[in-house]
Amino acid sequence: MRVAIYARVSTTDKGQDPEMQLRELREFCQRRGWEIAAEYTDVGISGAKDRRPELDRLMQDARRRRFDVLAVWRFDRFARSVSHLLRALEEFNALGVQFISLTENIDTSTPTGRMIFTVLGAVAELERCLTAERVKAGLRNARAKGRTLGRPRKVLESGQIAMLRNAGHSTRSIAKTLGLSASVVQRACTKIPAESGSVSA
Repeated sequence: MRVAIYARVSTTDKGQDPEMQLRELREFCQRRGWEIAAEYTDVGISGAKDRRPELDRLMQDARRRRFDVLAVWRFDRFARSVSHLLRALEEFNALGVQFISLTENIDTSTPTGRMIFTVLGAVAELERCLTAERVKAGLRNARAKGRTLGRPRKVLESGQIAMLRNAGHSTRSIAKTLGLSASVVQRACTKIPAESGSVSA
């Protein structure tokens, strides 16, 4: 069994040392008779960071099937949130990589570990559904109050645009004067008849 171990500390000036995590993980692998295929350590990087050099390298190696098990000291050393953890676990599951959190005693190769993975997935799905329902309820409430949803449409006075265009102003200049984007003015110009009037864009 090829195992990868991952450790992270967010700072080095408060006595944090990744070696403590690594030592316990190495001892765990040795007791199980597993070969440590790779070690990944992010030092001085917050767990809230989306990108971490060693974590990114770990995920790339997982996709290349360079290890069979990933062992971490604790969930929060690895994932920045429950949703991040779940996405990673789903990817590991698809790749056939087992996930072990040493201090939480979680092992996705065991029935208990698989159950916890399922519960996490259910909680995340519930959260997504509740968020979607809140958004839909908010939209229904806004419509009931007569509010217009989406981007407001601007009514362009074709007379103004025609006047500025005939005065030799560029599309960019007209857009700046009227507080619109150049592309909107360009589209409006193609719709404006010779005589003045108004046109929606």
